[in-house]
Amino acid sequence: MRYVMKQKMLSWGDDFIIKDAEGRDCFFVDGKAFSIGHKLSFQDMTGSELAFIRQKLLAWRPTYEVYREGQLYAIIKKKLLAFFRSKFIVDVPGPMDFDVQGNFTDHEYVFTREGSTIAAVSRKWFSWSDTYGVDIADGQDDVILLATTVAIDMICHDDRHGGVGD
Repeated sequence: MRYVMKQKMLSWGDDFIIKDAEGRDCFFVDGKAFSIGHKLSFQDMTGSELAFIRQKLLAWRPTYEVYREGQLYAIIKKKLLAFFRSKFIVDVPGPMDFDVQGNFTDHEYVFTREGSTIAAVSRKWFSWSDTYGVDIADGQDDVILLATTVAIDMICHDDRHGGVGD
């Protein structure tokens, strides 16, 4: 499935709108303004929360957690000693962890699990800022992959918000 993710520029907090390939709104990410650390509610278009993303404070490396139905579902960590390219590890329940690597400042990276590509993010087709495509392989968990994409955006582009960038 192909999605187009765009950060809303004139909003209180870090808000994203996610559309399908036909341009229909699919998901909304509501960034909580005035919170300590980033906190984002990943919602369907009726406003039902599908996941909650929060920055883990006081971590040794940039870390975000994704919750589903109040339970910790994934931990996204930036690998500190990745040579030549940035890399993230996404720890999910069971043996289904995945890696994310590529050029994060240019929104060009891939998600892999056991050597197979499960999703790719690219800004190649979009010339305006903070808009990029996310292609997710069939049978994958779209919500966790999109939530991870949002968390990676927050980590790598935190300088937009006065934080410490990538």
